Amino acid sequence: MTETLTLAKAVNAALADALEGDDRVLLMGEDIGQLGGVFRVTDGLQARFGAERVIDSPLAESAIIGTAIGMSYRGFRVVTEIQFDGFIYPAFDQIVAQVAKLRYRSRGRVSMPLTIRVPYGGAIGSVEHHSESPESYFAHTAGLRVVTASTPQEAYSTLRAAIASDDPVLFFEPKGKYYTKGEVDRSIVRDLETANVVASGRDVTIAAYGPTVETALRAAIAAADEGIEVEVIDLRSISPLDVDTVVESVQRTGRLVVTHEAPAEASVSSELITSVVERAFSSLEAPPERVTGYDTPYPPSAVEHDYLPSLDRLLDAVDRTLGRRNSRTDLDYASVTALGAAR
Repeated sequence: MTETLTLAKAVNAALADALEGDDRVLLMGEDIGQLGGVFRVTDGLQARFGAERVIDSPLAESAIIGTAIGMSYRGFRVVTEIQFDGFIYPAFDQIVAQVAKLRYRSRGRVSMPLTIRVPYGGAIGSVEHHSESPESYFAHTAGLRVVTASTPQEAYSTLRAAIASDDPVLFFEPKGKYYTKGEVDRSIVRDLETANVVASGRDVTIAAYGPTVETALRAAIAAADEGIEVEVIDLRSISPLDVDTVVESVQRTGRLVVTHEAPAEASVSSELITSVVERAFSSLEAPPERVTGYDTPYPPSAVEHDYLPSLDRLLDAVDRTLGRRNSRTDLDYASVTALGAAR
């Protein structure tokens, strides 16, 4: 049985079902209780489950994660919320030095069933610290699972799997998609490792995750009008990356475009393209392309849509892999800087 939910409501449903099904599940974060969170994702949960299980924390990310580590160590399944992506940095030390290390350091004797929810990404008309994509920092950190979601169904299924995992999981929620609607079947709980082919094609592979999956699907539809078949892969898991699924696709299409909102340097696209070149170089008919955010701080909201991967930029990259376009039309660093100064 399915129901139509927004992505935000799908997250709320996953949290509610986890709380209902396991007394060890606790939620902790800034304003998540009586207020229901900045985006109202946790609305109604404290009233239903009580203030001892849906805990309003102090405005201190380091304290939130530090407390959650101790509670997870004692067997609770804690789900923390970082209010905005750019607020995660005060807790960076706890996450990379403690959360990621404890299970390995203890040779598996200590579990760390901690889920860290992180609303991330742009397109909400906000500024830096509220629109960032910091997933690469954590994908680089051994001992952490890093996942995201592109649809309400993926949000529900992935979060349920994250909460059930004995490994620590960073769950990046695309806040720009919180109010998109989709069908959700609560019986579906997915794994935390595999990618999903969401559109089949024979000419070009586009690998995306989170908020850029929708853009990739729109590109596939637009390209089809010109007789180009685009295969779209929703990576879903950022760490570990399901390179096998992407390699299998590239072996069919011969071309690869990777897109995400985070900057290109030392990113998920860097790792994925390197892995594909290592494993499927002879299958490539053209150099892989990247369509990402720029290597600048997140810009003022007036120009954020020039910064974020767009349909036109993605289609230009597809054309380049097909030899239909030789020169790049992406804005360079100077252009982005000039746009910011001009508006």
